[in-house]
Amino acid sequence: MSVRTKAEALLVLVTFIWGSTFVIVKGALADASPLPFLAVRFSLAGLLLWAAMGRNGIARKALAPGGVLGVFLFLGYLFQTWGLTMTTPSKSAFITGFSIILVPLLMLFAGTRMRSANILGALLGLLGLYFLVLPSGLAMVNRGDTLTLMGAVSFAVHIVLVGKYTRRHSFQHLVPVQILVVGLLAAIGLPLFPSFELHWTGRLIAALVVTAVLATGFAFTVQNWAQQYTPPAHTAVIFALEPVFAALSSWAVVGERLGGKVLLGSGLILCGMIVSEIWGGSAPSPVEG
Repeated sequence: MSVRTKAEALLVLVTFIWGSTFVIVKGALADASPLPFLAVRFSLAGLLLWAAMGRNGIARKALAPGGVLGVFLFLGYLFQTWGLTMTTPSKSAFITGFSIILVPLLMLFAGTRMRSANILGALLGLLGLYFLVLPSGLAMVNRGDTLTLMGAVSFAVHIVLVGKYTRRHSFQHLVPVQILVVGLLAAIGLPLFPSFELHWTGRLIAALVVTAVLATGFAFTVQNWAQQYTPPAHTAVIFALEPVFAALSSWAVVGERLGGKVLLGSGLILCGMIVSEIWGGSAPSPVEG
């Protein structure tokens, strides 16, 4: 097996792990409220990444941009995890995936020219979002879907900033800082939310191991190595499989079935992601899962 084949196989494994975390986190939220879960998950993941990537020290000039990235990453995960308490894992994954389509739109406002593929991808994504979020009219919008969409916007801002900051700072310095910032902000926010649940069940512990150790620590180490040997277009197609894996995991574990409009909306968003990523120019990859 060639190095490139191994790299792409590992990226598929990482994408599967990211996709499966949606249903895993959904189950864990029965034993923990969103902020305590995020505080434990990202504190553990941040320490692991610091040991893996920051063992030779973190440049002081990378602390401020890493902190900014951490703020938007925290908002993304806060809204996504909060939304998961009120929506399904597959819908959460496809709405979150919409962040990839939002990136060119944000860059357009910053003065970057959009390619025709980006425009087509955005139109497909917006149409898909309509079917996914508004199946019964505006009055019937699921609050969880709205929160997840807010998370997708935060993730999109994060992706744009990653592209900006990684031109000046090592990604290996930025990643541990931003992950630890997410854990810190979640811990600081605990007193602001009256709801605090953290029951150390086997399900919760398993979810923390998967999300902190596998979906963050292991996945980012693998991603940083594998993307050296994989063409960007191939990486984009592999990463576009994340919501598909999320839907399959949700179907296999909790028996979730996608209705006609939800299936159509999910498919349009997936097509928009692929068109925008492959022919519109790949954006920097966000922290997933």
